[in-house]
Amino acid sequence: MNFDGLDPALAEYAPSLHPPMDPILDAHLNPSLLQTVELDHDALEGLPVADTVSMMEGMYSELQTAVSEVGVPVSAVHFDLHEEMLWVGNHGGHATSFFGHDLERYSSFQVHSSNDIRQIQSLENGVMFLTKNNLKCMTRGGLIIFDYLMDENIDNHSLLLTDNSTLLLGGMQNHVIQMDLNTVQETQKYTVEVPGITIMRQSNRFFFCGHTSGKLSLRDLRTFKTEHEFDAYSGSLSDFDVHGNLVVTCGFSSRMNVLACDRFLKVYDLRMMRAITPLQVHVDPLFLRFIPTYTSRLAIISQRGQCQFCEPTGLASPADIFHVSTVSQAIMSFDVSSSKQVLAFGDSGGCTHLWADTPDATFNTYSRGTEFALPCMVDNLPHLDWIQDLMPLSLIPMPLTNETLLSDWPAINSTPAPRWAPPVDPEILRNMKQVGFIGYSPNPRTKLRNQVPYQLESESDIFSQVPESPIGREEEPHLYMVAKKYRKVTIKYSKLGLEDFDFKHYNKTLFAGLEPHIPNAYCNCMIQVMYLLEAVRCLVQNHLCQKEFCLSCELGFLFHMLDLSRGDPCQASNFLRAFRTIPEAAALGLILADSDEATGKINLGRLIQSWCRFLLTQLHQETQELEGPQAYRGVGSSR
Repeated sequence: MNFDGLDPALAEYAPSLHPPMDPILDAHLNPSLLQTVELDHDALEGLPVADTVSMMEGMYSELQTAVSEVGVPVSAVHFDLHEEMLWVGNHGGHATSFFGHDLERYSSFQVHSSNDIRQIQSLENGVMFLTKNNLKCMTRGGLIIFDYLMDENIDNHSLLLTDNSTLLLGGMQNHVIQMDLNTVQETQKYTVEVPGITIMRQSNRFFFCGHTSGKLSLRDLRTFKTEHEFDAYSGSLSDFDVHGNLVVTCGFSSRMNVLACDRFLKVYDLRMMRAITPLQVHVDPLFLRFIPTYTSRLAIISQRGQCQFCEPTGLASPADIFHVSTVSQAIMSFDVSSSKQVLAFGDSGGCTHLWADTPDATFNTYSRGTEFALPCMVDNLPHLDWIQDLMPLSLIPMPLTNETLLSDWPAINSTPAPRWAPPVDPEILRNMKQVGFIGYSPNPRTKLRNQVPYQLESESDIFSQVPESPIGREEEPHLYMVAKKYRKVTIKYSKLGLEDFDFKHYNKTLFAGLEPHIPNAYCNCMIQVMYLLEAVRCLVQNHLCQKEFCLSCELGFLFHMLDLSRGDPCQASNFLRAFRTIPEAAALGLILADSDEATGKINLGRLIQSWCRFLLTQLHQETQELEGPQAYRGVGSSR
């Protein structure tokens, strides 16, 4: 700062400003009442002394400083509105995020190759970064959600999020762009009479637009037409803020064709739509923000790092000036958290300074949890319940080692044995037509569907007849063409029905099967697939509603039976009965008659695909319908 123009008489202070250090006793006070107090030094040695001095509540002081990129000026800082994060953008187009008031680095990525980041706006699922002619939305980890590139002649300076899906973009052009974030398309362009909108704010009555010409325009929320206009400064407008019925601006005035920072803050009353008494401050204001905590305080920031707090309708006192330790760097950006407890300053040296009024300050009143990288599984191993029979052993982490394991096969059993491909059918070679180096030939239909083309060594008698079943009955003789492990087992009932058939002979596991002899049993395969999907199984088992025929309830009951059966087969009768009562299933042709299943002319591949799509849609609709507090059984999950 240049001190040559200061008056030397200001250095001579009046004696009244410095009272004597000795106490002045009241004339009515009896001096005999005063007693001398002697301190016991031995007793003071045992008293505990606090290591740190606690911050005074309501007084801002420096809490933390972090460097995003050394030597690159910070062009924008923004407190995340959903998580405890601070976003920093610099002139090199690089963005960095810090977590918590300790400013722990969370993510860092390049937004633009050369242009500076001019404004940052956080969304629920990502963060938007505005550069000169580009709007990019990225996740908090750095993945691109959308990248909207505009014309090269556009020079954007500000954005305003009017609601969750509508955005306004303003700059040095003579129009303001309205965008729909759902479709990432321009929906409308509003023509601006005076180009150069660098700052935009919103209240419940107006859009406030600050122009480079020093004007402040108040525009309608629906049509964006100018309702009122204030000529704040003759030079340029640097910043303004709105709170309640007051608008406070700071800027530059033209003095002898030279722009100079104006130390008078213009204050406007929105009730009367006119200016009231301006506020004179003791710093050169470049940024200002309302901090409405217990009073409607203003934070005025100069480019040299001076910060002054004052009331917009009161008098500014030099005692309320604080200094940000920028080490001779200029303040380039400033922001206030939504909780009004933390201030962030970005300087030209690439540093970000965090000020707070309490050591355990939070950025938002109610912040959601931040997603971090998963911790190492070796450090915190999950608890394994060995009582459960279905507990997978794959949950045990396996360290990488070069030592021999107990499960390793001996070398004689692990020798590679190539399996030669069978020769190509001569019928295929005879009818093949070659186009370039690719040959095309029709299928001669000499092999059946799902037939194994290789002769497995373990199946020495692959073409032998199927052995007798446990009850002494022979299988169908034509199945000798299929390998033994793939043959279909037909259940032949006796007088006792299913009680006389030994299912344990074919199923050595604890996973239950479904009986296929009931109508529409083609659904059994996909039912068992969905049973093994834990998310679907837990969803339907926790669902309970009052509908008479609800597929989610019946499917949850069926899954519960499969949990308790421990290998015994189950029937999906209740589920299929509810399935047949749904008109949409009949309209899609998913319900088969007995004659259709007997003929075998149904394309089961397409049928099961249509059934799967229909069932997933039906489950989604039924689980989304909330029918009071008894829509779910409560917290519970399948084993």
